[in-house]
Amino acid sequence: MAEAGLDMKKLNYSVDSCSSFSATYFPENIMKDFPADQASRWSSDSNIPPQFILLKLERASLIESITFGKYEKTHVCNLKKFCIYGGLHPENLVELLNSGLKNDNQPETFSLKHLVEGKMFPCRYIKIVPVQSWGPSFNFSIWYVELMGTQEWDAVKPCIQWYNAYREREAIRLCLKHLRQNQCLEAFECLQKRTKVQLEDPLLSELHWAMVVKGDYEATEQLLHRAVDNGLFGPYIYSQDYVPEWSRILPCIDEDPCHRPGMRGGHQMCIDTNTETVYLFGGWDGVQDLNDLWSYSVPNNTWTLLSNNTEEEGGPSARSCHKMCLDQDHRQLFCLGRYLDSQHRHTNNLKSDFYMYDIEQKKWHLICEDTAVVGGPKLIFDHQMCLDPEKRTIYVFGGRILSPAPGYPEERGLAVASSSGVGGAFLSEPQFSGLYAYHIPTSTWRLLRDDPSGSPGLGPIEMRSRIGHSMLFHPSERKLFIFAGQRSKEYLNDFFTYNVDTGEVTTVTDGTRRRDPAQIPAAGFTQRATIDHELNEIYILSGLSKDKDKRDDNVKNSFWVYNIVDNKWYIIHFKLGRFFLEL
Repeated sequence: MAEAGLDMKKLNYSVDSCSSFSATYFPENIMKDFPADQASRWSSDSNIPPQFILLKLERASLIESITFGKYEKTHVCNLKKFCIYGGLHPENLVELLNSGLKNDNQPETFSLKHLVEGKMFPCRYIKIVPVQSWGPSFNFSIWYVELMGTQEWDAVKPCIQWYNAYREREAIRLCLKHLRQNQCLEAFECLQKRTKVQLEDPLLSELHWAMVVKGDYEATEQLLHRAVDNGLFGPYIYSQDYVPEWSRILPCIDEDPCHRPGMRGGHQMCIDTNTETVYLFGGWDGVQDLNDLWSYSVPNNTWTLLSNNTEEEGGPSARSCHKMCLDQDHRQLFCLGRYLDSQHRHTNNLKSDFYMYDIEQKKWHLICEDTAVVGGPKLIFDHQMCLDPEKRTIYVFGGRILSPAPGYPEERGLAVASSSGVGGAFLSEPQFSGLYAYHIPTSTWRLLRDDPSGSPGLGPIEMRSRIGHSMLFHPSERKLFIFAGQRSKEYLNDFFTYNVDTGEVTTVTDGTRRRDPAQIPAAGFTQRATIDHELNEIYILSGLSKDKDKRDDNVKNSFWVYNIVDNKWYIIHFKLGRFFLEL
């Protein structure tokens, strides 16, 4: 994302040098974008590393992103893996990106590392190092390269000054470390006093003095207690392997079975973390849709029936495959969407009603009889809803649009299957809903992104709508995190974010490259997710997954944790059939 106040533009560059080139595939060819010309590329003369091409900008710049153009068809010489380095001098470069290109004809843009300790990092040279091509034993080819950033001297000059001071400070720190390790304490103290550069946190210096120099173990223990109290071991503890501990929630012995919800599917649950109360509404019991509303007290382990028939109390009718979200601060539940059997899909019955339940007043309110009439989504099911408590805005993404057109499945079981992950094949080409925002105080809807299969999207990067996906909101990051789902017969495992303030879409994982199943959750349709925005962790429980390398579906119960800061997945629990593995 462009830094505030900086105008990011296309940067001019020249080719400083390259490792090799073959025939007429000169390195300068990458400066022009001719996707229809197979000769308009740089191609190395060998695939034996190291192969590289070094670009030199007109002047030192702050580089934000790099774009790779491609040939109009797939090509075996496209870069499957590559690294990018940058810096002010060609002999002193740091890694800015380690990634790869898809083997298709679509240009790809990558954000480059341009921050060091929160400060923008200036570059004059960019070095692209191919690692692997899509075709085995083929040379490397780059068709077109475009750099985006700024050369404004008022912005670049202070960054160069800061970076030079940073390098000098780090060099002094290395000298201080060397002097102390070799017991040159007089020189260490003299250099530290003269430069006023701190080697480390003062507590670590005290610890070194007490344990290494003085051998005072009592003072060492006191310092360690201080470190614990100050939370200095927190990052280390959070980096340790997770140890899962499952606890089964059993009903109270003296509780009447009639005083708790029956078995169902396609229902909705949400939790109020302030009161530790879970709310459950609707679902399908195998025979009919339900419209009962329950609350569950986590501390007391008790269920309470809030309404046996919400429709009789002015609330929603019986339904399943709907979605529900909770405004904890205002104690309000919002409910949108439902599934209808094909025989009930009449034009006058396909209205997208929208309800709110006031928890304090124990009363339902009909917000709108049909959200589609007021700029909101049409009647949908298997969508996702998230609430932004700060702006009091509800975000709705995806879901399948119900219409009276023929060709929909006749049996109720197929719809719940798409929600619960069983089956999900449809007879006609489905329509999917886009991304909408509902502002609660003004009761207004806004379309943020349309499904790209319909009219053109309202943004530069497509967000493919889907069903059975997960969507979570991070209030501090101001982002929606969207993962996996199903689109017709395609099972998705892409992972991307949407910034609700800027509209920027960032791809975390595109879902097209083959990866080790132990590195990322498999494509499937029964994952359920939640987020801890304080720990910056997303938790995903996945059930039925689709292995494209096998004909049959595989039941794989697995539990994953995604660390947002580290951009890394951790598999905590994996179960196949009757056997399980905890990692």
